[in-house]
Amino acid sequence: MKQVATILEFSTRRQGLVEITRHVTDWVAEAGFRQGLLTLFCRHTSASLLIQENAAPEVRADLEAYFARIAPEDPSVYAHDDEGLDDMPAHLRTALTQVQLSIPLIDGRLALGTWQGIYLFEHRRRPHRRTVAAHLLGA
Repeated sequence: MKQVATILEFSTRRQGLVEITRHVTDWVAEAGFRQGLLTLFCRHTSASLLIQENAAPEVRADLEAYFARIAPEDPSVYAHDDEGLDDMPAHLRTALTQVQLSIPLIDGRLALGTWQGIYLFEHRRRPHRRTVAAHLLGA
């Protein structure tokens, strides 16, 4: 068995879902593995990772609207606002999603479903430079 790891970097422009599937699959292809397990880990407390539909843009819009409703930017609700009104809601949205994904690698390809894509979910309003640790174990 072999393993490789890297830090993938992404720039976000605003709050919302950013598809990173192509970046991840390109890195996996460069590794040259046929079978294995990919682990992705978002290194932030105000951004997260999702596997979600990548065909209909309405899915992304609906997800973003849903998270805005369940973790609103309301200063009367939270004590923590060190970095602005979106600070605590960003932490809540991360807590409700996930910072780690595991995806099997089968015959040299990630075992994603037909309509599945990998997304970095930016929970802050302003642009950020986000990093995702990627680790591939296999052969």
